[in-house]
Amino acid sequence: MRTIRNGLVLALGITMTALGASACGSGGDQTPAAAGPNEHVDLTLSTFTEFGYEALIPEYERLHPNIKITHRKTGQGGPYHQDLITKLAAGSGLADVAAVEEGHLSDVLDKGSKFNDLSKIGPADASPDRWLGWKYDAAKTKDGKVIGYGTDIGPLAMCYRKDMFAAAGLPTDPDQVKPLFATWDSYFAAGADYSKKTGKAWFDSASQNFNAMVNQLPTGYLGTDDKLALEGNQGIKDAWTKVTDAVAKGESAKLTAFSNEWNTGFKQGAFATKVCPSWMLGVIKEQAGPENAGKWAVTAAFPGGGGNWGGSYLTVPTQSKHPKEAAELAAWLTAPEQQIKAFQAKGNFPSQVKALTDPALLSQTDAYFGGAKVGELFAEQAKKVQKAQYKGPGDGQIQENAASPALQAVEQGKSAADGWQQLVDSAKKITR
Repeated sequence: MRTIRNGLVLALGITMTALGASACGSGGDQTPAAAGPNEHVDLTLSTFTEFGYEALIPEYERLHPNIKITHRKTGQGGPYHQDLITKLAAGSGLADVAAVEEGHLSDVLDKGSKFNDLSKIGPADASPDRWLGWKYDAAKTKDGKVIGYGTDIGPLAMCYRKDMFAAAGLPTDPDQVKPLFATWDSYFAAGADYSKKTGKAWFDSASQNFNAMVNQLPTGYLGTDDKLALEGNQGIKDAWTKVTDAVAKGESAKLTAFSNEWNTGFKQGAFATKVCPSWMLGVIKEQAGPENAGKWAVTAAFPGGGGNWGGSYLTVPTQSKHPKEAAELAAWLTAPEQQIKAFQAKGNFPSQVKALTDPALLSQTDAYFGGAKVGELFAEQAKKVQKAQYKGPGDGQIQENAASPALQAVEQGKSAADGWQQLVDSAKKITR
């Protein structure tokens, strides 16, 4: 599941203000009792894009004859999360099991009273050691409540154009290019040489790299006190300097992620490298097209170590009249056995420890990327992530509505210093 898109976050921010007000004073442990063993139970499940659950739902119903599941599937994540936030504020209308994308998690974590604590009502086998530690911890509220079971993740690697590397005299073998991607300094230095030699862009957009760099830091835009930590965060300042220096050296194609021009850029070879979460392989194949099969490659390296971009959770809102049964369904769908089936159906990379060593995943290859062992590669990258960065309310809005526009302004000619001030001023407006 991909991250949030431009525009949506602002709308969410407006709705969240109302939600925050309505959330005050709510709470209390009034969890409805579980249904009897033979009592018929209707459950609803809401997801967006593709979770790979089409075959799993009838399988669960066969295993539980008294359970009937209605799957509400939304095509796009943006409208889905807008609807989720609206119904969360209204206090009705949500499904018994509701998916939440990682990029929207910070907007619901501080509304823990609206969700059941799965560590208390979920089945015993859905214990924390089922998931990668950072994935499990990211769904905890400040008071330790677990509001979601992890589904998939988006471990980061680097994708690159082998033909463009060869034309520039760079190595093309996935193992030989790893030193170029060892650190952000080595990555941008290689890009400066590449752009100077070829006159072409090294990467697609400044904001894509900046987002990955910020996510690797111990502290992001907000501290654990939910106060803006941007101006005093030396790590973010250093990332800003490195990215904007690279822009000044002609390394950026200056494309807005997920725009039509960005999509076309894959087909036209507008850039030579791409920050590459596991789900990005599908985007590249779709946008670059069959005529570029074999030109793209992926390597098990990422500047500064590992990172994650994307992935989702299954939550059980307190609106559910059958939270016990809903939690059992969410736990079953996110068990390693089922997540492997979802991976085989739709390619969603599992977040469960046991699934990461499953032969069905490790043997996965991708002919488009030269037969790369993508299952083994991204399983290795997933294990490099050590800790989830704290994401306070408004974090996603700052990334999408403050940092990205400020970096786009720099790409269009604004000075790096003025762009930084634009970022700071916009972030203050979002968090005040």
